[in-house]
Parts: sequence; C-alpha cells; structure tokens
Amino acid sequence: MIEELFLIEKDAYKKSPFHDLDARIKIVLCFSALIAVVSLPYSPLVFRAGLIFIIFFGILWASSRLSPVVYLKRLLLVLPFGGFIIFFQIFFQNRYYTVFHPLLSLPFGISIYQESIEFALILLVKFIVSVSFIILLSSTTKMQDFLEGAGRLGMPAEFTLSLGMMIRYLFVFGYVLRKMQQAMESRCFDPFNKELPYKYRLKKIGYAIGTLFIRSYEQGERTYISMLCRGYGRKSHLFIRKKAILRYEWGVLIAGMTFIILIPLFFLQMY
Repeated sequence: MIEELFLIEKDAYKKSPFHDLDARIKIVLCFSALIAVVSLPYSPLVFRAGLIFIIFFGILWASSRLSPVVYLKRLLLVLPFGGFIIFFQIFFQNRYYTVFHPLLSLPFGISIYQESIEFALILLVKFIVSVSFIILLSSTTKMQDFLEGAGRLGMPAEFTLSLGMMIRYLFVFGYVLRKMQQAMESRCFDPFNKELPYKYRLKKIGYAIGTLFIRSYEQGERTYISMLCRGYGRKSHLFIRKKAILRYEWGVLIAGMTFIILIPLFFLQMY
C-alpha cells in the first residue's frame, strides 16, 4: 500500500496528446464535465446523458494512451465509498418523487421502493461519471503541474501553498510509515499473526500509530524552522511562471466546452 503511494504519479509522467495539454485546459474540461453532470435533473434522462458523457470520457481516456485497467483499479478503489451511500437510498423516500410503490417489505417497517431504486441508479450514474473525470485528471496531470495550473486559473496563493505543502508531506508521512513497517518486520512482528495474543497485537499497533504521529509532528517542526531560516513569512507564495496557452490547446478547450455545455442544455429541453 505504501509503495503504491510513491508510484501514484507514475501514469502522469507518460506522454500522450492529453498528457501534453496545459494543466489549465485539463482542469477546466474535467471540472466543467463534473459540474454539468451534477447539475442534470434527477430523472431517467440522466441515463442517456451519462452514457454520452462516458463516451466523451472514453475518447479523452483513449487519447491519454493509458490502459483501461488503470481506470478500473482506481474506480473500484473509490466505488465502495459512494456505493455504500447510494445503496441505502433504496430504503428511503426522497423528495424527487411524490408517489412511491413498494417492491419488497422487510422486517422493522423497512421497505424497498421502485422510485428509490431508480433514484439510486441515477445517483450511481452521476457518481461514476464524476469520479471518472477526476481519475482522468489525476492520472494525466502531475501534482506540481496541477498546482501551477490552479494558480494560473486564479486559485488564492495561500491555498496553492498550503495544498503544495500537504502533497509534499504526504510522501514524507508515507516514508516514515514505511521505515516503521520495516523495523517491525525486522523484529518478526506481524499484526495479522493469529498466534500472537490479540491484546498484544492491538497494543503494539497503538504504540506504532502514536509514534507515527509524534515523528510526523517533529518532522513538521523541523521543516517549519528550516523554512523560517530560508525567509518564509506571511507574504511567501508558491512561485508560478507565466505560460501561454497554445492555439491547438485553445481549440481543444473550445470544442470540449461546447460539447459539455450543449449536452445538458439538450436534455434540459427534453425534461
């Protein structure tokens, strides 16, 4: 798991037409598609609109020359978090319907409704499409490029600096955790070894978690003192170079935004 953290940007360093786009273009396209999908009304029309957006996503993913396996792995990693909430929607009456038809009655007065199942499927489509574009952005954009692109788009410098430091020390946190894991392995400690007493394993894991946070705190203090010694202050910001958007990138942006805007408008007229 920790090793995967250090390789999280491996796909973003590859070369492809979509990888080579300016980070601002990718950010605007992906977040615009996400907003367009979320803004669609809760109706069966979402199924057709979602299919069109998935096809659009598929074209962009194909231009990135990344394997579909990469997308599926990341989608399956995120799916349980949203899927858990979506699944429980089938047991509730939501405000988007006025009449509900029970399909199945369960103990304790719980019922499964036909309209609630439809609503859950609509949520699932919106969730999958939204997460797909986030995966596309994260898989084709380096973290540093993402920060610079967000800064060029007008993100406040305080947010850019804070986000950059958080990303930077996420890897430091992982490095400290890996060192602790190696130390435990060298002492033949396995937290999943059932031959060891449960309380003993739980106690050692608690000590390890406490030590991890103490080491992270100490590392943060040392880093902050080093930053002060190098002139860090209230007016310190992440330096972002000016960069012009090329003509073909403007063309990609205009074509993509036209598609993203027209599809919701078309389905809103049918609603």
